[in-house]
Amino acid sequence: METKKEKSFEENLEELENIVTKLENGDIPLDDAIEKFNEGMVLANKCNKILEDANETITKSLNKDNTLEDFKIDE
Repeated sequence: METKKEKSFEENLEELENIVTKLENGDIPLDDAIEKFNEGMVLANKCNKILEDANETITKSLNKDNTLEDFKIDE
């Protein structure tokens, strides 16, 4: 059985941009527009989560005892 690979941030963002373009064009039926809007919200939330995780990763530093702490520059 094949496991489903999570899409990258870039793939999710590209799909979200395509949905936004379709919605902005306004040439899709209302039911389809609502469905696309919901898909877009799910993708936006996924992208936001990825960005939050990345932000947390780059603002933390790993100590010698393998604990994380906020990143600081010694002056």
